[in-house]
Amino acid sequence: MTQAVAGEVLTGQFPSTEASIQQAISAGWLQLVENPAQGPALPDLDEGEATSLRLALICASKSLVLMDERAGRSVARELGVEVAGTAAVIGMARKSGLIPSARAVFAELHASDFRIAPAVIQTVLARCGEG
Repeated sequence: MTQAVAGEVLTGQFPSTEASIQQAISAGWLQLVENPAQGPALPDLDEGEATSLRLALICASKSLVLMDERAGRSVARELGVEVAGTAAVIGMARKSGLIPSARAVFAELHASDFRIAPAVIQTVLARCGEG
């Protein structure tokens, strides 16, 4: 996670969510990196999205960028960067057995005001056998 993304998600406004992110960093599951100094300008994206895509472009190994913003996902595809959103990650976690129910996670997100299009949810549920 770039420093720009950290600045966007670790604001102090959502202590329980931020605690999970901090735990992932402490456990080594998530790594903070400096914002890449080189790469395309990407003026239509916010700094977190732009730095994430720049990092993916300079990584020697294949990268999967997690991003929900439609504009950022579109730019990622144009740049040849593989991208997945929250719904896809939930589906992958369910298929891998990391969570017992994708439907329950979607319900929890819905209760928190996080919105994913119903058609996307139905597609993911069908793909992971909960449709």
